[in-house]
Amino acid sequence: MKRNSQSRSIGAVTFLIRDYDEAVAYFTKVLDFATVSDTSLPDGRRWIVVAPPGGPGLVLVKAETAEEKARIGDQAAGRAFLFLHTDDFQRDYNAMRARGVTFCEEPRSEPYGTVAIFRDLYGNYWDLKEPPV
Repeated sequence: MKRNSQSRSIGAVTFLIRDYDEAVAYFTKVLDFATVSDTSLPDGRRWIVVAPPGGPGLVLVKAETAEEKARIGDQAAGRAFLFLHTDDFQRDYNAMRARGVTFCEEPRSEPYGTVAIFRDLYGNYWDLKEPPV
């Protein structure tokens, strides 16, 4: 049986936050993401998607329950949660540091590229990564 050709990709990832405006400011001013969508919903919530240039988006979801609030900043149980790829590691590393991003280590070379771990405003770990040439 021949299968139809399909194209699939991850379109967005849920990202738990404390406050909409705080999160939008961080992602757009500190990480240089764009606001893809910011729509007010009837119940007072907002549908906000932010994304790096050319990348999938993060749906910023304001935590409401005690369980959700407990997961803010620890969405991957202390492991790297997201991987921000770049075509120029040094450019983005320097720009992010200048805008106050806290890196947990010095940049290092690995077989999978140049990488350094940083924490976002909530404490989640990210990898800034430039794939090898």
